[in-house]
Amino acid sequence: MPCPGGCTFAEHPDLQAPEARIIWHADFDPGAIAVTVESADPSDPDSLRIDRIAPWLAIATDVAGREHVVLSDGWHHIRLDIEEGRLAGQEAVLLHYRLRGLASAEARLLPLRRFLDLCRHRRFARSLFPGDVRIDRGIDMLRVHDAIGQGASQREIGAILFGSERVALDWNDVSDSLRSRVRRLVREAGAMARGGYRHLLRRKT
Repeated sequence: MPCPGGCTFAEHPDLQAPEARIIWHADFDPGAIAVTVESADPSDPDSLRIDRIAPWLAIATDVAGREHVVLSDGWHHIRLDIEEGRLAGQEAVLLHYRLRGLASAEARLLPLRRFLDLCRHRRFARSLFPGDVRIDRGIDMLRVHDAIGQGASQREIGAILFGSERVALDWNDVSDSLRSRVRRLVREAGAMARGGYRHLLRRKT
């Protein structure tokens, strides 16, 4: 079962974001691919040698003994849930991918293409990880949330985000556009902190 935050296994909070290997529960990550695993001959062209993905591989085991896997370089991630068998301790494996339905299978096709490409070429293909237009706004919301936690006023937040000179010029402008932007970011940051982040992986760019 997922913990209240949505991560099956949480990383240490002191880790920098690129170092963390967060494993989101499949309920929150629609791209998580369910697989079964069996041992294989490394010479089999259909087999996967574990050493080919080892630099990006993190495995956590739940209380039922099932493995939950993330392949990540800190900026990109691919999730696998091992429903039968094990990756840990294997030299080479044969993977069976479990896809079903229409919408559910469609959500996993791109993650599966990413996984196959990583196994073949040993790098995360840029073409398969298009830029996310939400990143900059998400970073602003994190900065706003941190600033609120430190007791900053909305005007101080505006200065952090847009610069002191602009705040001095535009904060009391009749259009109220700058203050409205800050107020909107404050609202969105609060909503995200209250659980909105759980839906991030379900949103399309």
